[in-house]
Amino acid sequence: MPTLIPHPTRIESAGNKPKVIEEYVGRVHTSTAEISVAHMHSPEGWEEPGQTPEFDEYTLVLRGTLRVHHKSGEIDVAAGQALIAHRGEWIRYSTPFSGGAEYIALCLPAFSPQTVHRDC
Repeated sequence: MPTLIPHPTRIESAGNKPKVIEEYVGRVHTSTAEISVAHMHSPEGWEEPGQTPEFDEYTLVLRGTLRVHHKSGEIDVAAGQALIAHRGEWIRYSTPFSGGAEYIALCLPAFSPQTVHRDC
């Protein structure tokens, strides 16, 4: 039988400003280790520490622009675009533009604080 997920769980975010993370599927909300699905709302001027995760992260931007810094530069991902951040590669997310960004993030396997490997 299918499992209905009637609402997400809010998770505390890393970064210089509060960002709303609503996890629908993942280690926190459904005890799912295979994948995480989260809806993100990042304010203008938000940035998080860099990371070298042990998971692939698939990001679909719904509104605004998400900036993704990587070792060779940066990529701006606009509404209607997607990005794949590959496991083992250093990245850092930010939303420097007016209005911030809203996006969906899928991590495979699921996100965890132990496997994200944030910069100190």
